[in-house]
Amino acid sequence: MSFHELLIEPFTFEFMQRGLLSAALLSLSGGLLGSILVLRRLALLGDALSHSLLPGVALAFLLFGANTLALFLGALIAGLLTAAGSALLSRLTRIKEDAAFGALFVIFFAAGIALVSLMKSRLDLMHFLFGNILGVSPDDLLLSALASSVTLAVFAIFRRGILLETFDPIFHRATGGRGTLVHLGLLALTVLNLVAALQAMGIVLALGLFLLPAVTAYLWCDHFGKLLLTSVALALIGTISGILLSYHAGLASGASIVLCLGAAFLFSAIASPRYGLASRFRTHEGKGVIRSSE
Repeated sequence: MSFHELLIEPFTFEFMQRGLLSAALLSLSGGLLGSILVLRRLALLGDALSHSLLPGVALAFLLFGANTLALFLGALIAGLLTAAGSALLSRLTRIKEDAAFGALFVIFFAAGIALVSLMKSRLDLMHFLFGNILGVSPDDLLLSALASSVTLAVFAIFRRGILLETFDPIFHRATGGRGTLVHLGLLALTVLNLVAALQAMGIVLALGLFLLPAVTAYLWCDHFGKLLLTSVALALIGTISGILLSYHAGLASGASIVLCLGAAFLFSAIASPRYGLASRFRTHEGKGVIRSSE
């Protein structure tokens, strides 16, 4: 196989170009949001959010059929309800945030499965569960661009607040920072990006695009800025590699992207010179602290 056939030919097709551009846009925002979730130890929160989108999609499908806009709005509302409900429960009751997310995630996911079981045909919903990046439409691409642009703008404008809320939320709130607003804003951005990733990655695999680059970068970086850049770069590389793998091997696109990102994570978990498994044989160091500045 020539270089042209391997790397250039797949992207001469318009549907491949749309898929690549959509995934690349989501990689930019996913790399940033994933890093924050990992640093705040909220990785499983993202998993709960992604699964809680299912009842919104299913209910919209029952009410409006395969209307793309209705399906995405249903998923967005379900995700925002989960995020807001968990935040309220953790602040108004003695339940911790992770437990509140876990409880609501189970309820929402069960409701989604129950709604899906009412459908006569579930085939039209399958691509929302597992994604099909080669089926990205111009409208899907527009949603990806919107989600990515909003996320990048929020990180650029509110960088200081996000930084303080990530590393020292108590100090941030004690000094007058609107920690709750920042927290809810990050959750809302996560929901928006998960919804935008539905077509490309699906509910089940979307979180892989957000978390795997971040946890991989965490094994290599000690500084906040480098962590964000490395996470975004890994997401882009994994996305391109996954799409090429999907094209040439005939595999599912979302799964191929996650497998490429997963391979990078497993390699890093073993070979990272300071925080990987191999480092245990050379030194007792293994715990690192991310610093917010050089």
